[in-house]
Amino acid sequence: MVPVMTINKFERFFRIAAGLDVDKKDLKRYSDFVNQKTYDLLIRGKAAATENGRDIIEPADLPITKGLQESIHEFRKIEEEIELKSILEYIAALPPLNLTYSYETEARLPGVVGGLSVALARSFTIIDPDLKNPQTRHWERAFRIFNLLL
Repeated sequence: MVPVMTINKFERFFRIAAGLDVDKKDLKRYSDFVNQKTYDLLIRGKAAATENGRDIIEPADLPITKGLQESIHEFRKIEEEIELKSILEYIAALPPLNLTYSYETEARLPGVVGGLSVALARSFTIIDPDLKNPQTRHWERAFRIFNLLL
């Protein structure tokens, strides 16, 4: 069970990042999104490490696009205000792969998850500029967009 404070920070994060009102029921969708996209990035990181003859996934192996990097920077600004890093570490547990994660990769993942979170929140306002409270159909559309790109 996610602590109540986590839910409050989750709601506050979406308000700050994109002016959206989310609630407790959205936390499961968000958690599923974060875990799936983190796994997808790590799978690509594993492939890059393997192609380079390494058995350790380094930060450079992760396919961080320019847009995601910008979202990571935006997350850092928001994170200073509401301190989400420990929550993201909890939500985004590292999936077991047959390669090891370097210390640097593990240390960067909360920021990557934060960047994915900013990008997700802002994608809702691209899907519907007047949106205030994402519904199931908005979450599904956002997931489909990210599945095309990541």
